[in-house]
Amino acid sequence: FLLDSGIAYPVLAGYPRNSEDEEYVLVNNKCQCVTVTSKFVPSKENPGEEILERNIRILVPLKARENISDPLSPLRTTFVYRMTELCKKCDPVEIELGGEIYQAQQSTSCDEPETCYTYDRDKCYTTTFPFRYHGEIRNVQAALTPASCYAD
Repeated sequence: FLLDSGIAYPVLAGYPRNSEDEEYVLVNNKCQCVTVTSKFVPSKENPGEEILERNIRILVPLKARENISDPLSPLRTTFVYRMTELCKKCDPVEIELGGEIYQAQQSTSCDEPETCYTYDRDKCYTTTFPFRYHGEIRNVQAALTPASCYAD
């Protein structure tokens, strides 16, 4: 796999410090199986100082397909992780400019589809497959993640 650091550090930098030894989850991307956490730890050079330590945990799914909705597509052999994409914030936020409230996104690449290496359990994935019924073959759509495709 390839880890492209990009320029994401300002996005990861700020959060309140409440208690000792508390680890903060900065990124939890279920689509690409990546979790980025950070916490303050004593400095090795100066034990009286604390430094910010970041940990990146990547789970590479076994037998992931190039197209996760097609069980017959070839196995994926390349996994690309870009910190700028993992840390993008696409949920709109309200900001005030000149006395007026505007909706804004904190990232510029929110219209691009996200590449998923595994199923995000919050999204509905389907596929079609040939089904023989009374001697006739029909293409039938099936849910690959039924819990997120059907309402309770």
